[in-house]
Amino acid sequence: MAALTDAKRLVVKIGSALLVDAETGQLRQNWLTSLASDVARIRARGTDVILVSSGSIALGRGVLGLPLTSLALEQSQAAAAVGQIKLARAYEEALAPHGIIAGQVLVTLEDSEDRRRYLNSRATMETMLGLGVTPIVNENDTIATDEIRYGDNDRLAAQVAVTIGADQLILLSDVDGLYTANPKINSAAKHIDHVEKITPEIESMAGDAGNGLSKGGMITKIMAGRIATEAGCSMAIALGTSLYPLGKLENGAPATWFAAQTDPQTARKRWISAMKPRGTITIDAGAQDALSRGKSLLPAGVTHVNGSFGRGDMVTIVAADGPELGRGLIRYTSAEARQIMGRRSADIVTVLGYDGRAALVHRDDMVL
Repeated sequence: MAALTDAKRLVVKIGSALLVDAETGQLRQNWLTSLASDVARIRARGTDVILVSSGSIALGRGVLGLPLTSLALEQSQAAAAVGQIKLARAYEEALAPHGIIAGQVLVTLEDSEDRRRYLNSRATMETMLGLGVTPIVNENDTIATDEIRYGDNDRLAAQVAVTIGADQLILLSDVDGLYTANPKINSAAKHIDHVEKITPEIESMAGDAGNGLSKGGMITKIMAGRIATEAGCSMAIALGTSLYPLGKLENGAPATWFAAQTDPQTARKRWISAMKPRGTITIDAGAQDALSRGKSLLPAGVTHVNGSFGRGDMVTIVAADGPELGRGLIRYTSAEARQIMGRRSADIVTVLGYDGRAALVHRDDMVL
């Protein structure tokens, strides 16, 4: 069974009901302070941490005096606009005493469905983590319509975990895991400690949301579990209502762990391999040697560009004498690639007129 102390890259989802008092609409400051301490401790041992946090609408509706019951889309968006400022400031102030910089990332469903936006999100969060920043991710409710919304942060958190290649996802909830039935209704319901694989039987145990602030129920958590575990990320549903929730999970608090079905790198490579190539990149012997040593493909090593493709499309990488070497997601359009092929990465800004990425195909987006 997975353990939180094993995580190399961790995504933690925080629901509105944990962060915001349901009666007053005010931030639960003591709780957030304790969570920040948990995050600081986990980061100190070298683990990357990404927080996916609900709460913008819940905080904003309190400021605007809107009811706790369902709101019209426009009211939710107005509440989110006000609440996002409060939410970002709250995390900034909670993490700052630990020397941690917080950065806000707002996304919609379109950002994960569109490959170009997906790659942008991945690159941005990778850079943030590399700079020591803790990303605070939330759905961009101020602009998203019902058609392009996740609608719950459980699945959003799972998609973030997939995007960033996390090996663990923790869904902090108002329950301590999955039960064989709804424990609030059925006193005979039994807690499940470990789920090896999500089956129709496991799915049938899920229920609905239980309060006015949270839109996610157990069914969305199971859906999140399927997304995460199939991408190589183990997941836990854990009780988050008390102070220091991650510390309690580390110390053996009850939770339901869902086993990863592979590892993140293998899952990503499989995803890349399944795409249809849109073009071909021919490289010289020097670039071929660099790829064999685990390096990214730079423009300098490219001799020919064939096909018509956009940024984020799959291309085939071939040697000068013809054999296929691998495949990868390209970071430039076919027209741009032709302009910069054979040139040093430092020349990209001069050739294209803007400072693009150094690699034509990054090693993380490549299958050899």
